[in-house]
Amino acid sequence: MTFSPGTRLGPYEILAPLGAGGMGEVYRARDTRLNRDVAVKVLPEEFFEGEERRSRFRREATLLASLNHPGIAAIYSFEEIPGPSSSSAPSRNVLVMELIEGQTLRKVFSAGPLPLKKLLAVAAQIAEGLAKAHEAGIVHRDLKPENVMVTKDGAVKILDFGLAKFVEPPSAEGERTQTATASLGTEAGVVLGTILYMSPEQALGEKVDYRTDQFSFGSMLYEMATGKRAFPRASAPEAMAAIIREEPAPMASITPDLPLPLRWIVERCLAKDPEDRYASTKDLARDLARLRDGASDLLSSGGTRAAAPPARRVGRLVALAGALMAGALLAALALRKPAAGPPAWRALTFRRGSIGGARFAPDGKTVVYAAAWQGQPAQLYTTRVDSTESTALPLPSANLASVSSKGMLAIVLPREPAAVIAEVSLAGGAPRELVDGAWFSLPGAPAVADWAPGGTGLAVVRNWQVEFPVGKVLVPGRPYDGAGHVRFSPDGRRIAYSSFSFAKGHLLGVTDLDGNRKILCDGLDYAASLAWHPRTGEIWFSARERGSPFGAIELQAVSLSGKRRVILRAPTALVEDIAPDGRVLVRSDESPTTMTCLPPGASHEVDLSWQDFSTGIDLSDDGRELLFTETGVAGGAKGAVYMRRTDGSAPAVRLGEGRNARGLSPDRQWVVEVSPDRIVLLPVGAGEARTIRDEGLEYRTAAWFRDGQRLLVEAAAPGNPPRLWVRNVVSGPLHPITAGGFRFAALSPDGKTVAATDASGGAVLVPVAGGPPEPLPGLSAGDRILRFDATGKNLFVYGKGISMRIERLEIATGQRTIWKEISLSDPTGVDRIFNAQLTPDGACYCYSYTRNLTRLYVVEGLR
Repeated sequence: MTFSPGTRLGPYEILAPLGAGGMGEVYRARDTRLNRDVAVKVLPEEFFEGEERRSRFRREATLLASLNHPGIAAIYSFEEIPGPSSSSAPSRNVLVMELIEGQTLRKVFSAGPLPLKKLLAVAAQIAEGLAKAHEAGIVHRDLKPENVMVTKDGAVKILDFGLAKFVEPPSAEGERTQTATASLGTEAGVVLGTILYMSPEQALGEKVDYRTDQFSFGSMLYEMATGKRAFPRASAPEAMAAIIREEPAPMASITPDLPLPLRWIVERCLAKDPEDRYASTKDLARDLARLRDGASDLLSSGGTRAAAPPARRVGRLVALAGALMAGALLAALALRKPAAGPPAWRALTFRRGSIGGARFAPDGKTVVYAAAWQGQPAQLYTTRVDSTESTALPLPSANLASVSSKGMLAIVLPREPAAVIAEVSLAGGAPRELVDGAWFSLPGAPAVADWAPGGTGLAVVRNWQVEFPVGKVLVPGRPYDGAGHVRFSPDGRRIAYSSFSFAKGHLLGVTDLDGNRKILCDGLDYAASLAWHPRTGEIWFSARERGSPFGAIELQAVSLSGKRRVILRAPTALVEDIAPDGRVLVRSDESPTTMTCLPPGASHEVDLSWQDFSTGIDLSDDGRELLFTETGVAGGAKGAVYMRRTDGSAPAVRLGEGRNARGLSPDRQWVVEVSPDRIVLLPVGAGEARTIRDEGLEYRTAAWFRDGQRLLVEAAAPGNPPRLWVRNVVSGPLHPITAGGFRFAALSPDGKTVAATDASGGAVLVPVAGGPPEPLPGLSAGDRILRFDATGKNLFVYGKGISMRIERLEIATGQRTIWKEISLSDPTGVDRIFNAQLTPDGACYCYSYTRNLTRLYVVEGLR
């Protein structure tokens, strides 16, 4: 129904039509109550079939009305008002909006591509408006030049925000998008004009999000910059097929002098896969704003098209251009440099041992690092980038976390149960302790502290949380589910951090100083060794992708928009620091793992290492068979599980894939392998693997009961602390035996008691049949429970370190007696012995250790 001028819709007097289409008719109207001109859109009644839909539209209109941004046309109200007083028409639903005086964007660039300055000014405003809406959860889904107005003073307003969202109700497959394709009318050219700004996911009728608007915006940018449509076709089906399958003509082939950064932005917006577009529209707006603010430099450097000169000046300009080109060519020939070659590596360290943290000093020529040479405790050293000698600093054993611009060192001092962060001047003096609760480990210790630029404060990782200033939590965490590394951005406005989750792996994120966080990449098997590049603004880090072999670590870079790239593929190349001139401090580790056993009746230990990362998991009760895993390069992307005779008389037998084998069944028929989403039972002999799943739980570890029919399982619901459960391997289901916060340590031979740690970290004994846990006496901070002995009355316990002292703890009294002390004749590069295994009688044992041999390099030419 069309309304003529003078018609009254409630308090609104129609003045003139502004436009019409399948989504309604728009009129210029006078609000007689407030005495102002507004735009009134009379909406089709099919938008509101059913009260649920009407209520939904009201809620969305209220949300849109709350958007207060200069780039979005304001919505004043959504009303249901009686039909015109001169007719018996039913009531109408109208949207009352801000009236924008100006031209549509289509009209603005109808004569051809826009000049660069105007293009960037308009584009940046559109992107800022979109970013504001996307932050509020609103997706336009009908973004096109006709829905953008440009006022006489150059201000941009986005119109019709959110209307296309309600064309079709949600279906069983999710909310499929009809969009404006079918709702804007059927006039020739109008349907096609709308289709040309669709995203591939819209054209396919798939669920859409904010990245759909980015694609539509990219199509508009393409047209504004080149004067050509990105997907020009003769018919609507052809246009939709092109959007789904084809790429637009390269912008450089149409307008060669467009700035490269602008082409990159458009190409990213027009990526077919939404994952390849911007992770945040705010990042898109920032990129355009930076280009807009630097437009004068682009113009002065010839980075864009210039206006055509008057005819009388052409000859003089051509002559001048020729002279300049000739001069430039001669200068280029005279100053030409050879093409960039491969990166140049210069070794800084040569001794045998392992290196911890390393940083450039403020002068850019001195390097400070921590190392444990020849089996000695960790020590701090300095060296010069042009020297082969290092000098030990007269300081206690410590790891290096950070060096400030004023020459202050943040160091990590070993303490029990947690390390202490201290500061000391590079010029000398005694360390001053600042923060406790960090952790200490060599080699490759996490950078648990970093000085803010200017040395004005220290960001720390404490209790797996990122704090800055100390005491203010920016990134929350909890044990084995929180942050590990921190690095300040050069401008001091952000902190990059890595974090670990048992179920989701490693991630890399940034936080501002108010705790507003953004995940840049996640789902990694390993991510560490962070450094900001002072020139590109990227975060460089060392990472191993999920499913990659243990040693397959790459040096990668990620931008704040989430764009990642691989810089270097080299065995364990770990970035430590980047100098202002781009030189990179890199640590290269070689870390083979050795597995040693004392078999039954033997007088000396046997090296049972099979490949490059052999780790003992479980011994049979008689000590004759060993379950172990290979999780290095040789083990493959998913790792491998093996069995081997402990006397070394036969080759190892591969049972299957896995990184987290946890135990051999009492009858030696099955091995339990644990992943976050499943438990797999691998047959030792003939047979098929069996899979166990329990929805809503993330598995941590598991152990066999002596009956071979049940498992003691440590698992957690997502976002909750772990607890202990019992599960029948055949019938299930799990039933809990503890509250949250309990972690498994050992199961008694009779299956009635579990040794565990509670939520406070204290050692307790948990009755499997139910009842309150009892404190376990005789344990000290740092002690680890190995297993129950054959009687069930004692526990084997040990402390961590290069030397493993195993003691027998009498449960009733807490009395301890030494059983055996395991030490290495050559402890170089070894920071601990781990995964010790014992038979119930203590007669046979197995243990593993990793020898980390490290070199430090300065690398030039990495890009």
